[in-house]
Amino acid sequence: MPTKFIFVSGGVISGLGKGVTTASIALLLQNRGYRVTPVKCENYLNIDAGLINPIEHGDPFLMDDGTEADMDMGTYEKFLGKNMFRHNFITMGQIYKAVIDRERNFEYEGEDVEAIPHVTDEIIKRIKEAGKNEDADVVVVELGGTVGEYQNALYYEASRILSLDKKNTVIHVHVSYLPTPSHLGEPKTKPTQLSVRTLNSMGIQPNFIVARAEKAMDARRRARFALFCNVDPECVIDSIDLPSPYETPLYLARQKTDEKILTMLGLEPRQLDLSAWEGMIARVTAKKEQTVTVAIVGKYFATGEYQLRDSYAALMDAIDHAAWDRGIATKVRWIQAEKLEKGDRQALAGVDGIIVPIGWGSRGVEGKIAAIRSAREEKIPYLGLCYGMQLAVVEFARNVLGLHGAHTTECDDGTPYPVIHRNVGQEENVKRRAYGGTMRLGRWECRVAAGSIADRAYAAQGAYDEPGKRIVGERHRHRYEFNNDFANQFEHGGLVLSGRSVVENLVEIIELSPSVHPFFVGTQYHPEYRSRPLAPHPLFLAFMDACRKR
Repeated sequence: MPTKFIFVSGGVISGLGKGVTTASIALLLQNRGYRVTPVKCENYLNIDAGLINPIEHGDPFLMDDGTEADMDMGTYEKFLGKNMFRHNFITMGQIYKAVIDRERNFEYEGEDVEAIPHVTDEIIKRIKEAGKNEDADVVVVELGGTVGEYQNALYYEASRILSLDKKNTVIHVHVSYLPTPSHLGEPKTKPTQLSVRTLNSMGIQPNFIVARAEKAMDARRRARFALFCNVDPECVIDSIDLPSPYETPLYLARQKTDEKILTMLGLEPRQLDLSAWEGMIARVTAKKEQTVTVAIVGKYFATGEYQLRDSYAALMDAIDHAAWDRGIATKVRWIQAEKLEKGDRQALAGVDGIIVPIGWGSRGVEGKIAAIRSAREEKIPYLGLCYGMQLAVVEFARNVLGLHGAHTTECDDGTPYPVIHRNVGQEENVKRRAYGGTMRLGRWECRVAAGSIADRAYAAQGAYDEPGKRIVGERHRHRYEFNNDFANQFEHGGLVLSGRSVVENLVEIIELSPSVHPFFVGTQYHPEYRSRPLAPHPLFLAFMDACRKR
């Protein structure tokens, strides 16, 4: 059977939930027994998302193969319950670089290289390769940005060209905004009409309109969409604001969206089984008898007067997944690390757990270390992720081992006690400013010490890749690591080095014994990137258990 293609575009404003819509469609088709793979087409000229400030474009999502991608890759993994790969993520920077490299290698054999057809051919080639790599029946392609932006015009042109070949079955889903201005009191379809008109000017007629709105549209609005956008009324789909984005597949299924898509693709509407997903939603929406307060001490929260959840998107999702599984509610207290540097310890008052997540550079570091010291001394459950693990080592060195001036060489090259130092091979990368894609990235195996907190957490969930050897594969994104020259000193001082990498024997997990602290764990890797709503990460479950006991 030839591969089918679904393009998902956005209209009027960004942030409407194209990623959730794409993932929901993919989930529904997958749960009907079809092999589905999503592809995200990003507009920016970056090769990947690894060097983008999280405040600019949200938390880069890290995949097993080391790709630093857009957050939507995380959405796809969480909805579909399977790993994404490099071929699922396309940026315009990748496309231009491939075309220019090919031109420099004389692979176009003297042709004048142009945006059309050479750039569009490269886009189509990559979309098709993604389907071929996974033997997919359906490839669902999310087009970044909104229709009408000059940056993404070539993606739209590629979708139009792909649909010209009658051997391909291509449909277009347009996610647009149905606003209800408060001074008018009725939904207005004109913004979407103009958005579709722009699509039409590019030679594209959408087959479906997904109308994002506060509440379901009425018959009149549906009729207006059908008349002015040239879309079958049955193919105008509601997508209202829901308590959780994970409810979106169920809401679309109730409108038989997947059945309509399969019919248009010429595919049989096989039996749909959403029982596991429905069970998860029941846990999400169930009344919670207990609430825990978790402090996240970071520095990528604010843009102007606004707080950015997306800067720590994977972390927030992992907290939610674990809390839902345990039947508890969470309140997240955002704490700017710089405030703690000024001695504002009141910000931590009354919290049930503290997390210090990923971060870079020296800004706010002393505030994070102060939060870690509070967690250790006041017996507050603590989870340190990457930088949070490294700074827990620094705090222990200074305040328990008495190594005054101990630090990470990321912040202080002249520290007398470089307890955290650069990963082997990174010196040359930093000298050459070779920052992109050169960290220790992707899945690496870790061997966990028997009887440790981490061991009990992984074993309880059956999460080991090799249970007999207590080996688990986790995702990494760092240049700095624990300095093994200090290992004996730390272990004699009471810090448990409970996980080491299988290949290089690097410290991956640090703990305090339960005899001295209820839960104090730091990981060099990023467990948050592997958490999914149907399979919360074991360490977040263990952390949440400790928080609710407190």
